[in-house]
Amino acid sequence: MIDQLNPNSRRDRFGSKINRSHSPLLAFATPWLMIMVGSYLPVLPMVAGYPYVPPLGYLLLLSWRMIRPGVLPLWAGIPLGLVDDLFSGQPFGSAVLLWSLSLLAIEGLEERFPWRGFMEDWVTAAVLVTLTLAFGAVFAGTGGLDDRLPLIAPQVLLSMLLFPMIGRMVARFDRLRLLRIRTID
Repeated sequence: MIDQLNPNSRRDRFGSKINRSHSPLLAFATPWLMIMVGSYLPVLPMVAGYPYVPPLGYLLLLSWRMIRPGVLPLWAGIPLGLVDDLFSGQPFGSAVLLWSLSLLAIEGLEERFPWRGFMEDWVTAAVLVTLTLAFGAVFAGTGGLDDRLPLIAPQVLLSMLLFPMIGRMVARFDRLRLLRIRTID
């Protein structure tokens, strides 16, 4: 209020300074790059007898979609799923299908329940991660789900526990994404 009345003030009523605006490249590229890096991280060399590393790219996709619904378009599951398929070792196209179906499910939930909070988002993410990992296990092998379910249980549990921390990290990167930079006119 004081800044609006002071003619010598360099701030407008929204708190920005003169010649400051958002970086379009940073605003657009941050979610896409974070998800791609998250899809790449499980490839780093680790020796394990069973899968326990959560699908970080998928968790980042869910977090970005639930925290900032307008940032990623509905079709983002196709290119980001292709990137994940390249690094995950799953049959090509499985992440494209599962990530696209997940984005459609989240879109349907947003239409039906626009007032949901963090707990509903956490439950939604837990259900989607469980279904995605279960269907991914079916796509990857020739046997049924009954012998693969105990193998993916630690991965599902760790994914459920990590979702709030990943959501917090996405919220911090969202602030970074919307930083104002100096523009030269």
